[in-house]
Amino acid sequence: MVGGMCRNIRCLHNFEPPTTDDEVREAALQFVRKVSGSTRPSRANAAAFEQAIDEIALATRRMLEQLVTSAPPKSRELEAIKGRRRHEKRMEREVRIRTAT
Repeated sequence: MVGGMCRNIRCLHNFEPPTTDDEVREAALQFVRKVSGSTRPSRANAAAFEQAIDEIALATRRMLEQLVTSAPPKSRELEAIKGRRRHEKRMEREVRIRTAT
């Protein structure tokens, strides 16, 4: 994807405790929303939307189970703190841009 990964899709690999099925499904949902351009499908597209989420979640889970690393598992708490810091910096930058004019 040009410009980087969608901010709503989080890294799921190498966490302690391990990534849950709910987290995998949420990432699949965000991916399908991004690709389809829709946060909620019409009734006519609901089955295709759900099937895509299920298939992507399954493929994601299989991939996560097959990945290997020698890095120590990441702490969810520390990653959340880093994420909040990045968000605060983005908001500060946004305020500076908006108030500069």
